[in-house]
Amino acid sequence: MTRRIGKVERKTKETNVTASINLDGAGRSRVQTPVGFLSHMLELFARHGLFDLDLKARGDVEVDDHHTVEDIGIVLGAALKEALGSKTGIRRYGGAEVPMDEALCAAHVDISGRPFLVYNVDLVKREKIKGFDARLVEDFFAAFVNNSGVTLHINARYGRNPHHVLEGVFKAFGLALDQATSLDPRVKGVPSTKGKL
Repeated sequence: MTRRIGKVERKTKETNVTASINLDGAGRSRVQTPVGFLSHMLELFARHGLFDLDLKARGDVEVDDHHTVEDIGIVLGAALKEALGSKTGIRRYGGAEVPMDEALCAAHVDISGRPFLVYNVDLVKREKIKGFDARLVEDFFAAFVNNSGVTLHINARYGRNPHHVLEGVFKAFGLALDQATSLDPRVKGVPSTKGKL
């Protein structure tokens, strides 16, 4: 079987981000970013999605976390796209719902080649988590879908603690993406009547 690994680097005047993702991994991660909360969320994503993720980022966080968070989304999305290659044999769709203490969060993925994000996480949009602006999570996912070409629906059903809500979101995202990227021996070519994703 061909190894499904994507490696991408992005350097700008504001950030320097490199990422490698192995879709057929064991959930190992080495994540180093100056945004501690996002680093933690990406480790959860890799662990529960069973992806091997190596990601390093530097950025102008003395200005704001936005550039770094967004560029991490860009690079991770591009790395996923590269790892998927022709998308031959993938399941294409995936969905998961995760309870995280008092919170319940869901993610649904379609590896369609058409980027689209639905993000219903109003519970934490105005929250700060140890200085991290929770609104930036939506920017991360927008960058991810635009550079991976996936459709992603994220819904926080309910929850009180913003950390728990976002932890549930990233765990559900990892599980859903693992399902969608998984290979199914019954799938011949790509799962589309168009013959292309």
